[in-house]
Amino acid sequence: MHILFLVSSMHAGGAERVAATLSKGWVEQGHQVTLVPTYTGKGKLFYELDPRVRLEWLADRLGRARRTPLAPLAKLRALRRLVKETRSDVIVSFLTNVNVMTLMATWGLKTPVVVCERTNPALSASASPALRRLRRWLYPRAAMVTVQAAASQAPMRQQVPGMRRLSVVPNPLPPNLPPPRSWGEAAPGRRHRLVAMGRFVPSKRFAGLITIFGRLAGRFPDWDLAIWGDGPLREELAAHVAQAGLEERILLPGRTATPWQELLASDLFVLTSEVEGFPNALIEAMALGLPCVSVDCPSGPGEITRDGQDARLVPLNDEAALEAALAGLMSNPRERARLGLAGSQSVRERYGLEQVVGHWDALFKDVL
Repeated sequence: MHILFLVSSMHAGGAERVAATLSKGWVEQGHQVTLVPTYTGKGKLFYELDPRVRLEWLADRLGRARRTPLAPLAKLRALRRLVKETRSDVIVSFLTNVNVMTLMATWGLKTPVVVCERTNPALSASASPALRRLRRWLYPRAAMVTVQAAASQAPMRQQVPGMRRLSVVPNPLPPNLPPPRSWGEAAPGRRHRLVAMGRFVPSKRFAGLITIFGRLAGRFPDWDLAIWGDGPLREELAAHVAQAGLEERILLPGRTATPWQELLASDLFVLTSEVEGFPNALIEAMALGLPCVSVDCPSGPGEITRDGQDARLVPLNDEAALEAALAGLMSNPRERARLGLAGSQSVRERYGLEQVVGHWDALFKDVL
């Protein structure tokens, strides 16, 4: 089977990493995959692709048109030509804007289109009102609409009532993920690290995490906090750290090209987001054997942690509960080890690449 896979870009990001992982899983099954980043600015390939995946930059087909006001129309024409040339059996599209463009470009063509929402549609601010109207109009033309978590199904049906099919397909764990960390006796004098990862934007609520760690810092003098990432709130967060007088213990080291190594070097992971689609950082931290604390935001953490069986799950907007959960694990190394090992086994069984590709196989059979 030939799969034409459309994504916005291949920059550093969760959807891009999933695109690289799924492409690898499909070609390993013997499928032919053409991966097409549609971003007019092209950009660079951040994640390594399996060499069997054909990479086709849509921007290369636009020429000078990508720098003119006619770029949107040129993209539609270029994409339609590409679809006809590849003669793929199925098209998979990631992200709302790419989904809308794909359904417009393939209007009247027979190739089935599977569109994939990457956030909870009821809470995401990534889609403009115009884009939401187009989604409502065009998604009923898709052969299948997928969301990442069961909690996103009802909002999706409410926003797009005429869909033919709706399915839940979770993100897969990367196939080259290292084995879980080992838990032994900590070396005397070793400092411990609480870690978080994500873009420095309001929805990640890192300012609140800094405040909470500031209250815990005196009780746990051998613990530090590292927040990996970058974004528009960097200066504001740095000022917040300075105001707390914790520059030596709260680190904002920026983006990392080795997130798994940073997680393996840590002792506890925390997710504080106001909303998620399906947090890759959480399932990867759990898979690597880190004990995790997560707020029960929509959507994803409840399902990933099995309602708190495999990690500490606290109510959204309850700072006291989040602080108590962190303190409970920071003070109990045996419970950290138990929770880390149990969480790792659970998510690897449910979200391994083989299991998720199996979900996709069933979906393709249904669509075709």
